[in-house]
Amino acid sequence: MGFLTRKVPATLSQNLTRLALGVFMAGAGVTHLTVARDEFRAQVPSWVPVDEDLVVLGSGVAEVGLGLALLALPKYRRTTGLALAAFYVAIFPGNIAQYVDGVSAFGLDTDTKRLIRLFFQPVLVGAALYAAGLPERRRAAKSS
Repeated sequence: MGFLTRKVPATLSQNLTRLALGVFMAGAGVTHLTVARDEFRAQVPSWVPVDEDLVVLGSGVAEVGLGLALLALPKYRRTTGLALAAFYVAIFPGNIAQYVDGVSAFGLDTDTKRLIRLFFQPVLVGAALYAAGLPERRRAAKSS
């Protein structure tokens, strides 16, 4: 059986993490597409060679898709969790750019607040991996 299709039962806390991330991501994606587009455009680094609005819309669609997949496809939690972790890693340079460039958005209006935010991205990556069932739990050794 392959790494992505290995059947390892999820714990309650992994399922709760998967569901919480699913709701969070779907909600964040909807705000990308609607009420917070200006805030998200402000976070797109100037060095990204794509129109800011296109980046915001594309990432919003990706977030809605990832969120819905986490919620609706528990059988594929390993794949969706890994995809979400990769997404968090992919957007991290934008968070760094927001700090380096001193861009204010979403109440991150000081360098200290922007710096503190950087430390939460690894937490999100870890939560996505945990929801995916990683690291795998070791089975207790059977006693003879």
